[in-house]
Amino acid sequence: MRASPVEVINAVLPPALQSFDPRKVPVVAVDSGLPPVDPARLRIDALRERFSAPPDWTPELRREPRMTDRPPAQAAVLVPIVMRDEPTVLLTERSSHLKNHSGQVAFPGGRVDPEDANIAAAALREAWEEVGLSAEYIEILGSLPTYTTVTSFIVTPVVALVRPGFALSLNPYEVEEAFEVPFSFLMNPANHRRHALVGDDEQARQWLSMPYQDGPNERYVWGATAGMLRNLYRFLSA
Repeated sequence: MRASPVEVINAVLPPALQSFDPRKVPVVAVDSGLPPVDPARLRIDALRERFSAPPDWTPELRREPRMTDRPPAQAAVLVPIVMRDEPTVLLTERSSHLKNHSGQVAFPGGRVDPEDANIAAAALREAWEEVGLSAEYIEILGSLPTYTTVTSFIVTPVVALVRPGFALSLNPYEVEEAFEVPFSFLMNPANHRRHALVGDDEQARQWLSMPYQDGPNERYVWGATAGMLRNLYRFLSA
């Protein structure tokens, strides 16, 4: 069986970072001074229009501090916006039996394979392999600029609409759970928290988190996933 993206990441991260718990890092600011995306822009027709004629805009977050010497690798994630009465974003929680990074919230996605026709095809394949989301329910809107992770994965977020009625089949080797978060929550900077940490190497590192309380469960969206969502916020509010 092919190694999961989390295991590939752990293979190149220092042991101290493999056990890193972002929840324990203090919040230094909340971006409540920024306006939420206009609800009209979150409607399905408005999303189609925005991606068909993109505005001039600048992504806010593009690269995390490099923490490995491994060669860069291309990866793709699917950003699935489910077309419910109130649109949601489908996210996954990594399997709890993974040795490291268990419970991490992520988009479906992973490394681009040589057999993939393009980036979008890679994102669709990964969504099918990880959660059983069939391409027949998916409408690709477009992609956002790449986001380079600490482990030198150059990730392209592929944004898509997902028609309700799909049935998921989770790969237990990779995914513990799939869940949905209201799109409006993620596109409201009042829910975007900033964290800062000075590591043992005396380098300052900063990142965002967007924790969502889903009944009794806290869905802790942070790091690369939060960074790509922040860029989507900038794209939709430009």
